[in-house]
Amino acid sequence: MQVVDQVIQTLRDIAQTEVMPRFLRVESTRKSDGTLFTEADLATQQALARRLPEILPYPVLGEEMTPDEQHALWDANPDGLWVVDPIDGTTNFIHGLPYFAISVALMRQGRSELGVIYNPVSNEMFYACRGSGAYMNGTRLPLKPAPAHMGDTIAAVEVKYLRSGKLGTRLTSLAPFGSQRSLGASTIDWCYLAAGRYDLYLHGGQRLWDYAAGIVILEEAGGQACTLDSDDYWQGPLWHRSAVAALDPNLFEQWRRWVRNNQ
Repeated sequence: MQVVDQVIQTLRDIAQTEVMPRFLRVESTRKSDGTLFTEADLATQQALARRLPEILPYPVLGEEMTPDEQHALWDANPDGLWVVDPIDGTTNFIHGLPYFAISVALMRQGRSELGVIYNPVSNEMFYACRGSGAYMNGTRLPLKPAPAHMGDTIAAVEVKYLRSGKLGTRLTSLAPFGSQRSLGASTIDWCYLAAGRYDLYLHGGQRLWDYAAGIVILEEAGGQACTLDSDDYWQGPLWHRSAVAALDPNLFEQWRRWVRNNQ
C-alpha cells in the first residue's frame, strides 16, 4: 500500500495548492467539445504530471490533453500508465457546488490496478489497490449494507448519454428503484456506490478518466459492473464506456436484467 499512500499525499498536496485556492475564484472557458474548462484543471493536471512519475515512472494521460496525445500515450504504454482527471465535476466547481474530485488511476494491460479519488471539500479520500480492498479515509468500504428490495434503493442515473430514448422514458415512468440522483461527477458516483450511499448506477457513456479509478474502488468494495452491451465491463469501448453497476450482487442481477429488458 506504499504507492497508494504516496498517491493519497500527492492528491492532498495538489488540492491544497492548486484546486481549493481557485474554488469560487476562477473564470471558465469552453473547450472544442463544449465542456467547461478552467485554469485550475490545467494547473492540477500539470502538477499531477510532475508528481506521479516520481512515485512510479509511468507517463500521465490526462483529460486536458488532445485526443491524439491521449491515444498515443495509451498505445505506447500498455505496461503502466497513470490516468487522471484533474477536476471531475468542473461545472460544479465553477458554480460552487461541493461535488467534484481529483481522480488518479494506475492502469496496466488495459485494466485499473489502483484508484484514488479525493473530494477536497468534504475531505473524503476513496482508494483501492487491486486485491487489497477499498477504503475511505482508512475505513473499509462499504460503509453500510444495501437494502433488501429494489424499491428501497437509491440509483445514480445519468440519462444524458443514453442512446436509447426508450430506456430514458422507462426510467422516468417505470423506474424500479426508490429514488434517483444525478450530481455531475462520475468519479464520486463510483465512490458513493462503493460506499453504499448509492445502491445502483447507470451511465450511458463515460470517458476513460471518468471510470478508471472508480471501477477498481467499486470492485474492491465487492460491487459489480457491466456495460449496456456486454456482461464483461472491461470489454466495453475504451474511450466511451457505458456502466450498469450495483454494490450488492442480488441487486446487480435485478438491475442488469431490468436495464437490458427496457432498452
